[in-house]
Amino acid sequence: MAAGETQIYAKVSNKLKGRSTTSLLDPLLSMGFPAHTALKALAATGRKTAAEASDWLHCHCNDPSLDDPIPQEYALFLCPTGPLLDKLQEFWRESRRQCAKNRAHEVFPHITLCDFFTCEDQKVECLYEALKRAGDRTLGAFPSAVPLVLHSSVSYLGFFVNDSPADIIQEFAVMFATEASILADCTVKPCTKQLHLTLAHKFYPHHQRTLEQLARAVHPGHGCQWTAALYSRDMRFVHYQTLKVRFQYKPQNMDELTLSPGDYIFVDPTQQEEASEGWVIGISQQTGCRGFLPENYTERASECDTWVKHRTYTFSVAPDLSSGKDGEASSRRNGDPQPPRMSRSISSLQSLQATIVRKSVLVVHHGERVDQIFGKSWLQQCSTSDGKYYRPDLNFPRSLPRRSRGIKDFENDPPLSSCGIFQSRMAGEALLGSGIRIISVFTSPALRCVQTAKHILEELKLEKKIKIRVEPGIFEWTKWETGKTTPTLMTLEELREADFNVSMDYRPAFPLPSLLPAEPYEDYLHRCAVSMEQIVSTRPQDVGVILVVGHGSALDSCTRPLLGLPPRDCTDFTQLVRKIPSLGMCFCEENKEEGKWELVNPPVKTLTHGSNSAFNWSNWIPGN
Repeated sequence: MAAGETQIYAKVSNKLKGRSTTSLLDPLLSMGFPAHTALKALAATGRKTAAEASDWLHCHCNDPSLDDPIPQEYALFLCPTGPLLDKLQEFWRESRRQCAKNRAHEVFPHITLCDFFTCEDQKVECLYEALKRAGDRTLGAFPSAVPLVLHSSVSYLGFFVNDSPADIIQEFAVMFATEASILADCTVKPCTKQLHLTLAHKFYPHHQRTLEQLARAVHPGHGCQWTAALYSRDMRFVHYQTLKVRFQYKPQNMDELTLSPGDYIFVDPTQQEEASEGWVIGISQQTGCRGFLPENYTERASECDTWVKHRTYTFSVAPDLSSGKDGEASSRRNGDPQPPRMSRSISSLQSLQATIVRKSVLVVHHGERVDQIFGKSWLQQCSTSDGKYYRPDLNFPRSLPRRSRGIKDFENDPPLSSCGIFQSRMAGEALLGSGIRIISVFTSPALRCVQTAKHILEELKLEKKIKIRVEPGIFEWTKWETGKTTPTLMTLEELREADFNVSMDYRPAFPLPSLLPAEPYEDYLHRCAVSMEQIVSTRPQDVGVILVVGHGSALDSCTRPLLGLPPRDCTDFTQLVRKIPSLGMCFCEENKEEGKWELVNPPVKTLTHGSNSAFNWSNWIPGN
């Protein structure tokens, strides 16, 4: 590290000596950590305890940026607490459930008081002092109630703060900016525009009315204790996507990341050329290390999930609330806003009851296909010169069904791999344990989909009771199929001969010959929508679960028409679909009281597993 950078970290304000800075820094220095990395760790953990900073340093021992003098970015927000926060969080949940995620869901309910700004690690304690001074000067004049006026447009919904209360709040923000400039040498830009608390932003225009109805339940008169909260974030990853790790992963190659559940991964969408399908390149928040990781081990996180909460100042105006003048005490008393939690037993019971009394649709992606593992030339690897099938690897199926035109028709209509069969059976076993009632089954005519449905039904003990209805209308988007013609798919007679219990009486919405090669995106979406309309109306009086087994694309193209959502942009659709794993599921329930369908948690958990590369024992023989 350059001498100038060392001096930057070495300059600790005399005002901080003898206070918490020394008490937190000294233990870290005594452990042998350099001052500049110790200060970085304290800033990154919110300067709470030396133990947390020490743990951060141990986790970041291999972080290539550990010695870089990169400060955190800070921002000040005015956050509601109490009954008003409860109502806002309820709005957050319902708006996301009914109208999908929008930009407001990326951050907790708040009023922005200043833009993000940088502060050197050794001066962070000065920001806390600036917050306390500004709060103390404003406390007596802070409004007993902050008036909130609802405003709505085609792309924005939120509360505006009007009149003199807005002036007082802005005056507090200006005071903080002034104190931060004097004490911490920071350039802080206070919010001078109309103060607002965003409820929804950049949503679909046709959702405006629903969002307005939900917003009217958030009465501004609900009790509230307002708290000014100081947050920080890593400025390097502002424009990155944030993923949360769901499952543990142990690297199989040197350039892969170790994944621990709960860690966050920063991913730059513009730097993914080197990553193969299903993988991304990311940087771990927990360790600072960079590497490849399987994307299906993660889920999308919100923008603020990786922010660090530092100190708060609570403006107490009710007689039964503590004064909150001490910023650190307020921080200990008021934690991060958390939505009310429902017990797992109650949630499971309600989910089970819903499957009993409502009609539901479970859309399932088929299991692992053999060409997914062995490539486009898989058929050449398992067929003899006279066109007979043999099993060159245990992940090839034991046998193939007979087709009138011979084995060559499997090339563009591949079967499940052995693992795909196992995946399907696991899903069927889990569905049996969930207690749901399957009333009918529809599949794409692709062999892999019919096979998946068959094995799920076998585990449900329904393979003889429920016939599989083949619906060509939910077949894959033909533009993604190879060749200038649609694949030659097995006929109903061939499927029945191969011991698939398919219905010979079902009249599909789209007959097999109606599938055209390289169809436009709009035509594909239309046939999926029409097919789903027929599927859900086949047994209008029955309640239970309709199982639809299709392709990854079906999880979007077959559910959005039910939910009343507009089609996705073609590019967004393509990016979304390629990330859907085998046996991925979407679960829709019909809400007859409100006359609509809703997307809810599937009845079973997801299926995740790692790759298993090929092994050649002869490579171990010297000279080979």
